[in-house]
Amino acid sequence: MVEEKACASCLKAIRQLRVSLVDELEGRIDSLLDTLLRQELFSRDDREEVLCLPGPRARTRKVLDILECKGEEAASIFLSLRSQQQTSTQDGTRDQCQSVEYDKVKQKHKEVLRRRSQSLLFYNTRHGEKTLFSEHYVNLLLLDGHHCLEIKKHEILTFGQKRLALQQKPVLHRKITLAELFLSKNPNRKVRKVLVTGVAGIGKTILVQKILFDFAENMVSPAFDFVIHMTFRDLNLINKPTSFRQLILRKNRHLAKELDRILENDSKLLIILDGFDEFRHYRSCDEDLLVTELDEDAEVVEIFVSLIQGELLPNASILLTSRPAAIDHIPVGCIDRFALIAGFSFTEVRDFFSRYFQEAGLAEQMFAVVAQNELMLTLCFIPAFCYIVCCVLKESGDLCGESPKTMTDIYVQYLVALLRSHTQARAETPPRENERGVVQQLSDTVLRLGRLAFQKLMEHQTLFYSNDLDASLLEERSLISAFLDKTVAQEAGFTEEVYSFAHLTIQEFFAAIYCAVVDDPLPFPLHDSSPDTRSTKGHLALFKRFLSGILSERNSCLLSRHAGLQCNPDKVKCYRQMIISELEILCENGAHILNVLHCLFEQQDSSLALAAQPKRLRINVSDETLSQMDYNTIKYFLNFSKENISELDLTGTGVSCGPLQDIKHLLLRCESLWLGENNFDMDAVQVIADVLQVSESIINLGLGWSNIGDKELGALSDAIRMKRKLRELWIEGNQVSCKGLLSLTDLTPDPLVKVVAIWNNLVDTEISRSESSLVVNFTDDDAWKEWGAWVFNRCEASSNEKLVTVLHKVCNISVHCLETTWAKTFYRRLLQLVKHRTEICTEEEMLRKLKKFEGILNSDKSEG
Repeated sequence: MVEEKACASCLKAIRQLRVSLVDELEGRIDSLLDTLLRQELFSRDDREEVLCLPGPRARTRKVLDILECKGEEAASIFLSLRSQQQTSTQDGTRDQCQSVEYDKVKQKHKEVLRRRSQSLLFYNTRHGEKTLFSEHYVNLLLLDGHHCLEIKKHEILTFGQKRLALQQKPVLHRKITLAELFLSKNPNRKVRKVLVTGVAGIGKTILVQKILFDFAENMVSPAFDFVIHMTFRDLNLINKPTSFRQLILRKNRHLAKELDRILENDSKLLIILDGFDEFRHYRSCDEDLLVTELDEDAEVVEIFVSLIQGELLPNASILLTSRPAAIDHIPVGCIDRFALIAGFSFTEVRDFFSRYFQEAGLAEQMFAVVAQNELMLTLCFIPAFCYIVCCVLKESGDLCGESPKTMTDIYVQYLVALLRSHTQARAETPPRENERGVVQQLSDTVLRLGRLAFQKLMEHQTLFYSNDLDASLLEERSLISAFLDKTVAQEAGFTEEVYSFAHLTIQEFFAAIYCAVVDDPLPFPLHDSSPDTRSTKGHLALFKRFLSGILSERNSCLLSRHAGLQCNPDKVKCYRQMIISELEILCENGAHILNVLHCLFEQQDSSLALAAQPKRLRINVSDETLSQMDYNTIKYFLNFSKENISELDLTGTGVSCGPLQDIKHLLLRCESLWLGENNFDMDAVQVIADVLQVSESIINLGLGWSNIGDKELGALSDAIRMKRKLRELWIEGNQVSCKGLLSLTDLTPDPLVKVVAIWNNLVDTEISRSESSLVVNFTDDDAWKEWGAWVFNRCEASSNEKLVTVLHKVCNISVHCLETTWAKTFYRRLLQLVKHRTEICTEEEMLRKLKKFEGILNSDKSEG
């Protein structure tokens, strides 16, 4: 009875809904017929009968007529199918509405990013002045792969050396575009986490701005629906537990409605985390507490580690930027791609000048000035320096009669130019009485900035907060904005201001000004002798160069005349004595001298170089990839003396034919010349041979691991025969055969008392035991003992990367070599050093290499 009533209600419903059903179904009558045919409610004849009628409304009425004829069961099935289709249609409509909302939020987000990224803010941009990013952005050189920088040294100087090495090996380092950062050559290995490194001022934040700008302008392929940008400088302000959702919404409230869908679709999400080195907690990224839920409250460092390790949003793409100094604290095992920003190329430096000066003729004129000044051109490869150099050229062309010769010259002129711009007074005009107060106020502000810079530099800090600035500094906002970058972050109930110097080197320069002017004694010597001290103080190398340049007569006068800053006269006198004393000590003991030579060069005072009278002239600049600036510095000092150079150590400096030719006049004065671990071609060997042919001084020559073979050795042999002055020749670790080595027999034992040829392509039995001058194995004499001490000292002072390079060379030993007393001691100490480095190493790949050599040294020890 109930079923009959239900069926009757189905037929009745169709009759009652007939008009609305015609309106509803006419738009999809064809698909309805197909459905009724599949459900076997209609036959093919029924379908043809319907399709014979003209128009969808007539066909729909015919379908309803046929259904009434087929009875209540057919009517019931029809209404059930209709209900399912309605639900499906509603879901589709809802999805369509959601998709529309999603797209609206996506477009809104791009508009926000466009506003945030469309202007490029230069360090001394005046209030209200805007520079369009699209008009001033210059391409940066981005290299694929892990490029380790020796962070114990000053990163800017190390970058210069690394950039030089990259230029010498262009084939080994693949350029990569922004669009390729998250693309993988291997379809089975996705690139999700990318780490971009680069020294201060190289353009990491500008690169991030370029990504945001291109995304907002739809200039990149739509790999991502949303890009979320966060800076660690901003994250530092959060001092209580929060959730990742709240982190996003702090600066992106417009995403609130669609945030759930954005995070659910994390494969289309890019998260940019800029400035890891500025993270207050960057040393604490070994957290075990991980976050897996988006709404889970946790410390910021825990959220960061969870993102990097893929515990939170595992399918999201993450771009992380950092200076080299902090990358040891990043869980690099989670990183899928490493990239290095290598700054500008020569072409891009020219492009930057064109965009900065805008007028073509002026830009070419200014670029010509820089192209002729090797120091300024080298600095311009780093974008922040390029801007500073442009500013100096634009604002201070009439400050002095000659172009800058040193880094300090450039920065002093930069400071004076900005101060002059601030006061709107001409530098060459004597200040009037009412202007004296302004100059004094400016000098006081510079000194207070200098004190802050010095304190933070000693603490390895580049960020500071409003409570670090005294009230008088805050009153001078218009001036400090020329040197400080400010980030304002608003939290519930308070606003926090975070400051940093516009560039790391500007902080070092201000710190040096402070040290030069105040009455306090100099904080430390120019040279740090112990390995432990070198590892902690190496970052002060550029600060010491600035201090030397500021204490020079010409720059101290410039600062006094134009900035009211008076260097302490006692400190100037004390510093001059210090530099003379340290030059003498380092020359006599053969310690590393390059940075002290740079400090001398910054002074540009010949009397200092002439006043240094060491008993022996030993110049050790080993294990530094030398730039032309470095060679100029070495020549500057050695050209003032005419006596013989007891020792010149250019081991592992990357010296090649050009620089050898450039310093050939110095090589002729050398008694001992060490050129090992440089990849020499025949042209470079020929320069050395030319020296051997005419030098009256050279008695010791080291060419170990320099890629020379029989042909190169033949050229050297011919040169030795002509002058017959050389007493010792070290050619260990090369490609010399027994035949090549035996070609020296007529030169032994006179003039060649010793030829060291271990680790070559030799067979012991082919070397006659009577040839005692030809050394192909370790011996227990003082020369080898000194060699072992020299190698160990280099290893102790080296980065892990350099240490592994040396280990590759010296761990190729046989058991009988360890029978000598000095060798046992040397390899035991080397093993202890490797164990220590293994204990403190945080980089996974480097740790694997160190453990490999630890195993080799352990096995050699047990067998010996």
